[in-house]
Amino acid sequence: MESDEKLIQQINDGDLDAFETLYIRYRDWVYRLAYRFTRDEELAQDTVQETFIYLLKKFPGFELTARMTTFLYPVVRFTAIGMLRQRQRHAGIGQPPEEIAIPAPENTDTSRRDLAAAMAVLPDPQRETVLMRFVDGFSIDEIAAALRIPAGTVKSRLHKALQTLRKNEKTRRYFLE
Repeated sequence: MESDEKLIQQINDGDLDAFETLYIRYRDWVYRLAYRFTRDEELAQDTVQETFIYLLKKFPGFELTARMTTFLYPVVRFTAIGMLRQRQRHAGIGQPPEEIAIPAPENTDTSRRDLAAAMAVLPDPQRETVLMRFVDGFSIDEIAAALRIPAGTVKSRLHKALQTLRKNEKTRRYFLE
């Protein structure tokens, strides 16, 4: 499997098959992230399309300075939230809540419901940081880069979120030190 950097170089050299490979590699990740923000399949699919159109416009001349997911995260976040706001504005609904959606668990066991409920009570910045770290597998520095905040802020958000989750009787076992 070719590295992202090699694929990007090939795309910069005009190889659109390399772009297709990059698309196939990240489309599912982009979709899951977009769905997390929108909780809507159609908007998530539209976000995938817009995200990769945005990426394609970066060529030729694109240089990857971090992991591809670190580069894509803010693009997906901005695009998904923007599409959600646009849909709600056109539907005549008031301003959307400034929150990171967590899909409601369906037909899952009690422990998953407990975890989802505990995550839902976290403040949005803490919840987003926890999801990026433990679901998306981002490092502290990658989260900082993707959210454009200092690494110390990321550490603080994680620390506070984990304190809250460790205090909850139902979720303590997921977040033991």
